[in-house]
Amino acid sequence: MAEREHVRVAVIGSGFGGLGAAVRLRREGVTDFVVLERASSVGGTWRDNSYPGCACDVPSHLYSFSFAPNPDWPRTFSGQEHIRAYLEHVTDLFGLRPHIRFDSEVKRMTWNGEKLRWDIETAGGNLSADFVVSATGPLSDPKIPEIPGLDSFPGEVFHSARWDHDYDLRGKRVAMVGTGASAIQIVPSIQPEVSRLTLFQRTPPWVMPRVDRAISGAERALHRALPFTAQARRGLLWGIRELQVQAFTKHPNELGFVEQLAKRNMARAIKDPALRAKLTPDYRIGCKRILLSSTYYPALAEPNVDVVAGGLSEVRGSTLVAADGTEAEVDAIIFGTGFHVTDMPIAERVVGADGRTLAETWKGGMEALRGASVPGFPNWMTVIGPNTGLGNSSMILMIESQLNYMVDFLRQLDVLGGRAALDARPGAVSAWTLRVQERMKRTVWDTGGCTSWYMDANGRNTTIWPGTTTEFRRATRRVDLAEYELVRLPAAEETARKTEVSA
Repeated sequence: MAEREHVRVAVIGSGFGGLGAAVRLRREGVTDFVVLERASSVGGTWRDNSYPGCACDVPSHLYSFSFAPNPDWPRTFSGQEHIRAYLEHVTDLFGLRPHIRFDSEVKRMTWNGEKLRWDIETAGGNLSADFVVSATGPLSDPKIPEIPGLDSFPGEVFHSARWDHDYDLRGKRVAMVGTGASAIQIVPSIQPEVSRLTLFQRTPPWVMPRVDRAISGAERALHRALPFTAQARRGLLWGIRELQVQAFTKHPNELGFVEQLAKRNMARAIKDPALRAKLTPDYRIGCKRILLSSTYYPALAEPNVDVVAGGLSEVRGSTLVAADGTEAEVDAIIFGTGFHVTDMPIAERVVGADGRTLAETWKGGMEALRGASVPGFPNWMTVIGPNTGLGNSSMILMIESQLNYMVDFLRQLDVLGGRAALDARPGAVSAWTLRVQERMKRTVWDTGGCTSWYMDANGRNTTIWPGTTTEFRRATRRVDLAEYELVRLPAAEETARKTEVSA
């Protein structure tokens, strides 16, 4: 049997997390790595989400790598096409393409305790790696709820993250299911062209104006000529959001003023008191992600739009039935119902040292030391892992912090020398999780009175980081070896390995 290909590091995914890991590896002098990507191009969620109106709700200059600034962002809030182009640019700028294996979806990843390595099966072939960085991201696998009768619907059905660009919505009766970040961008984009748009709303979101504008040619020229001006702009955007965190994490009652601003934003566009009542949330602002749009409410006020507050409960042929009994005849259903965040499918494909999958290990809820390491899964870490999400700032800041941790992990392995692996101690993970969950108790995400996708099936918030990005960067600056168990090959096997390598 031919020996399978072996690399030092395997990175799973080529979104912001995976490409960032690849850049940091190269900058660290590590070139023996591959990036395993299930699709045929880079981009992650910014490749998959191409629905009308798709854009970021974090300012462009903050939603980019610190080591790859872009002076040419066209708008203060960039659209999907601009972010995807930026990721393609990063891929080429840092020479990453030779490392990327496209159409190589990971089917199974198993820890080999006899050789202290990960054996990886992919759609494009098998290989092994000393160290694995899982950067699949929580917004990669769409979730469509189980609706009775949906299978018998005769029309078109798709999720916002799998948009069917071949289907013409013009003149159609369309149902939009969900009111999250994707839905509030889709609704105003398709409302002018459909004959009837029915929005099935389970929970109304808080929506603030989107203060977006084109970035002038003079501004871009200034940022190109004087890079420190772009850095200052980024720093200001970051600082404002750091100051805001206190209200979310320690003083949720201070958000009442923001609620009043959101209500005024709604009242400017929605004149009908009954519709306003439907659209007014009954939970504290910030409990769910605050959404940004200046076109969502005006679109809902148009005569060809109906808002159904009951949520979709059943499909009878081409008739959609809401929980309150409201019915709507439609030609197409678009689901903006989120992703498998707390039950990521990749977890079912990762098999640890004790033969259990990551999904089985996380059955009681996701936990990872500093958002990265899980006991029983040596030399493996996840990017954007448990409790690393943000409610008001840029995830790129958290990703870069975790990449600092990744780099120090590899440095520690080099210092230890020989064939070695580091496995997170259960006690260290429990202590870290306890600290995080204790801090979570007073945050708006736990006290705001809503049910959000931040919560897992057990009602625990395993998604959000309850602090500032500065605190997280400090917590992930370096690997504390006291939090890990050192795993080595038996002396005889290590000697045999060295002999094999020298031969």
